[in-house]
Amino acid sequence: MKLKSLAALLLSCGVLAPPTLFAQPAAPAAAADLQSCCSAGDKDFPKVGGNLGNQNYSSLRQINKGLVKQLGGAWVNNIEGGLKTGTNQSTTVVVDGVLYIESALGNVIAVDGKTGATKWKWTTPYGGITRRGAAVARDLGTVFTVANDNRLVALDKDTGAVKWVKQYPTSSTDPEYVGNVEKVAVVYHDKRLYMGTNDGSRGAALSIDATNGNILTKFWGVPRPGEYGYDTWGGAAEANRTGATPWIHPAVDPELNMVYWTFGNARGGSSQNGSTRPGMNLFANSVVALDLKTGEYKWHFQSIHHDIWDMDNVMAPVLADVKIHGRDRKVLYYGSKSGMYYVLDRKDGSAPLGIDEVPVKQDPRQASYPTQPFPRQGAWTETCVVDQPLGTAIPGNPNRAVPNYVKGCLYDAHWDVPILSIPGHGGGADWNHMSFSPRTGMIYTGMGYVAAAHSLTESSNGLRPPGEYQTGAVVAVDASTNVVKWKKPMPYSLAHGNGILTTASDLLFIGQPDGNLIAMDAHNGAELWRFQTGAAISASPVAYEIDGEQYIAVYAGGTGIPYGNSAPRGDSLWAFKIGGTVAQAATPTPPEVRRPVSGNPVEGAALPTQNTVFLARVQTAANTPGATESTAVNAMTPTWMRVPANTTVTFTNPANNANTHCATQFFEGLFNFKLAPGESAQFTFHKPGEYFYNDCHSPRPTGKIVVY
Repeated sequence: MKLKSLAALLLSCGVLAPPTLFAQPAAPAAAADLQSCCSAGDKDFPKVGGNLGNQNYSSLRQINKGLVKQLGGAWVNNIEGGLKTGTNQSTTVVVDGVLYIESALGNVIAVDGKTGATKWKWTTPYGGITRRGAAVARDLGTVFTVANDNRLVALDKDTGAVKWVKQYPTSSTDPEYVGNVEKVAVVYHDKRLYMGTNDGSRGAALSIDATNGNILTKFWGVPRPGEYGYDTWGGAAEANRTGATPWIHPAVDPELNMVYWTFGNARGGSSQNGSTRPGMNLFANSVVALDLKTGEYKWHFQSIHHDIWDMDNVMAPVLADVKIHGRDRKVLYYGSKSGMYYVLDRKDGSAPLGIDEVPVKQDPRQASYPTQPFPRQGAWTETCVVDQPLGTAIPGNPNRAVPNYVKGCLYDAHWDVPILSIPGHGGGADWNHMSFSPRTGMIYTGMGYVAAAHSLTESSNGLRPPGEYQTGAVVAVDASTNVVKWKKPMPYSLAHGNGILTTASDLLFIGQPDGNLIAMDAHNGAELWRFQTGAAISASPVAYEIDGEQYIAVYAGGTGIPYGNSAPRGDSLWAFKIGGTVAQAATPTPPEVRRPVSGNPVEGAALPTQNTVFLARVQTAANTPGATESTAVNAMTPTWMRVPANTTVTFTNPANNANTHCATQFFEGLFNFKLAPGESAQFTFHKPGEYFYNDCHSPRPTGKIVVY
């Protein structure tokens, strides 16, 4: 057998010999130069998303299916000395073999990609802030990060020394005010930065001179009087024309001279209330194409009209060159929270696979929009909750409904009664990063099954019902047809920061909230390898190469979405290579997969009224029921009771409550007590476990009994 054909055979089997044995394809353009939207690049991973098209794909192939089981820790750097607190949403970038990462404390750290040694650290004097990845300008020798009080900071790439700090106006009365640049993403290309703003009033998509921080162009997410789209707010008062913030990474196409921004949801005082802002509400819930240099509007596509569900599809768009119906097309993939991809021609915003306006349920009080856009191929996740009988298998269908809620589907209009629907406002997918593999022709995302109940009775953007399962999946969609190729159920929601990396060896890497970094077969989702990093992963893995050796790196820091403080935190920047010898971290306590109830646990025997739950009453500091009837989420006294096995618990509807209340246990269906004022019922818990229950009068009040 000839050597060349042997190499082809080994490649086809996923067993590649050492990289120096066979001739490799011609190297693509240097990744760190960031000149192409869709080149896979080479040994670097120079921006969040990998390239300007946010493809999260690496052309490196030394780590392949045959060798991935030999992947071990090359090094680990606890960048803040072992910090176990904070919110970490930053993904590392790699330029010239150096990794750049932001910490929960607001600092920026440069790490040698081969040894894991810290090269320099910039300690912010401005306080901690949530970031989503530094931007590196190789040609300018600069690293860019954001800081508190509306600051953009430029650091020397090699030393971390401050080059300059630009502070933008924070008052909306200042004519130069553009919004808040905190908690946003920064993209660098050709001596410009592309950065959005993130606040509740009005967001702007900015291009900025990377040499001094001066704003060059701005595009408002909510049009001003006389601007295109202003009349889509139905004559709303200026105070109700708010939201539409572009806070995640845009995509850049230098060839077409366009930058593509995704804008968040409309607010108008409340993300749930559309009555004060009738109309489509442009450019909320939209992808907008702008001229790369002038900032001039080119085209837009709005994925959700008149949003009243916080379903803003703000995930970074992905650019790709694919064949559709046998024709080469330059396309953009947009969508996330709604659980569907809108495939758009990135030249003009047309839909080569078809998108239809479909009638949806209305409520005139909401001024709701009569139709919503649906791709003809449908969604890649379920769009209606399922009413499964209590007592069926646990956890059962992941989109099953928590009992006693009005059950609905995506885009059902609501008003004062909570309507439970899926995907919830956390997705589908949310701000985790998608990946496109030109090798497999598929686009991949992590997702979550976390239904939400929407109504104007909620103080924020919808209630994730306590007791529901928060699980997820990895989904692969054919990029040419927009049809699901495979879906891999996962034990955790993967919708918040859990980005995907694919490689030229057809591997897929994704981190989980329990600290595990997982490698899958990109063709079918089969798990091939996992490694415990010690903290929740809310970032994208990256790939790079130094001295002919390939590495995979990921930052394990953790965030509270959607698991709150139960998600383990850390500050560990990990790198892996074939034959790495650094051992796995200790397994942390995993996140609570079921949405927790309010409050802290109390022992049933220590309650003033032993082993008794009072329905529709908020618990006092003395663990006694409050004086008045309530439908608040924490209106069970206690919300969380602990009892030993074989304990009998009494459920009581206080006599001076005005309404009949229930204790409906789910999902096992052990009891469903319906109690008039003054009535009680009892249940004996024999088996250790966690048992949730809610109320038929209003499903919001939820309690939990933990049996040990």
